[in-house]
Amino acid sequence: MGPKRGLAGAPVHGRRVLVRVDFNVPQDPSGNVADDRRIVEALPTLRHLEAAGARTILLSHLGRPGGKKDMRYTLRPVVRRLSSHLGVPVPLAEDSVGLHALEAIARLKNGEFLMLENLRFHPGEEANDPGFAAQLAQLGELFVEEAFGVVHRAHASTVGVPQRLPSFVGLLVEREIRELSSLVQSPERPYATVLGGAKVADKLPLLRSFLGRADTLLIAGALAFPFLHAEGHRLGASPVEAGLDVAVQDFFALAKKHPADVQLPVDAVVEAPGRPEPVVVPIDQVPADGLVRDIGPQTRARFIAAMRSSRTVFWNGPLGMAEDPRFAAGTREVLQALAGLPGRHVCAGGDSARVAENLGVVGAFQYVSTGGGAALEFVQGDELPGLAVIPDA
Repeated sequence: MGPKRGLAGAPVHGRRVLVRVDFNVPQDPSGNVADDRRIVEALPTLRHLEAAGARTILLSHLGRPGGKKDMRYTLRPVVRRLSSHLGVPVPLAEDSVGLHALEAIARLKNGEFLMLENLRFHPGEEANDPGFAAQLAQLGELFVEEAFGVVHRAHASTVGVPQRLPSFVGLLVEREIRELSSLVQSPERPYATVLGGAKVADKLPLLRSFLGRADTLLIAGALAFPFLHAEGHRLGASPVEAGLDVAVQDFFALAKKHPADVQLPVDAVVEAPGRPEPVVVPIDQVPADGLVRDIGPQTRARFIAAMRSSRTVFWNGPLGMAEDPRFAAGTREVLQALAGLPGRHVCAGGDSARVAENLGVVGAFQYVSTGGGAALEFVQGDELPGLAVIPDA
């Protein structure tokens, strides 16, 4: 994908600018923001608009309220954190459309901000309802897409609004396109991918997309289970995602037609009932009651050796049950080794950034994407509807 029309030449002074941000941030049990990375990443665009004298109207969703006004998903905690970062109070309108939104916007002055309440309190948002999109669009004069994490969704705020207003991408989305495009168009070779996590059915298109593009595919975590099972390995009591036999065989058949080196775990850290400590076993010797929880030391060494000979590395998903300290060593050791290697390393997708943060290995990467599914779809070469509607640069 080529560059999209950016903010540099946008005539924003004194104008109402709708900015779609992705402030769908995790919260702690008390309802406070637990991880504000997505807020922080949007700050350069917001400060640009503030300095340029725009009247900035922020649109975001939070959680899955199901198209109903459920105050468990109010953006009020987000507004508190955003206000702290900006150093100015950001008011929150009671709704994202209608009289409350119009009245709050009418009070905006140049250089000020307003947050509209959760878009997903309205069913029209996720349905990309034309009427809801028109209501949103009439609130502004320009539109800025700064929510990279949702540009793969054809929702009212990501597709319907930019179809109705002069539209631009923000500084974050501009950078996401630039950084991720390098993986699609011109990765320095050898190019290795390290893929873990679960949701195998969702990630099979990503895996297939790397065949013929990446030189090495290193597959671990629950993502590896159906492939190991197809090779005849018995994984004890580990849950193997069902209904994927044909898709996995098709993947193996396709892999034979490409020069990519596909590597699966050769040993594992296994938890078994009645055993006080996990044990390391070859992948073909998992006990019948055992649960595969992490990659073993031989697999770690093989993965690190493959990365050492690569110039570009893309990582998505933990290589084991990294949220449990007993089973985080595989992911940590592999990423710690990556941090000491030359080349370009990119992290993207789902909770990968949070895993890297929790394990203290964010420094392994030159770029960490804010996108989840959007980043993965971008990397696998899919068209993203929220970007397709923005004019090219």
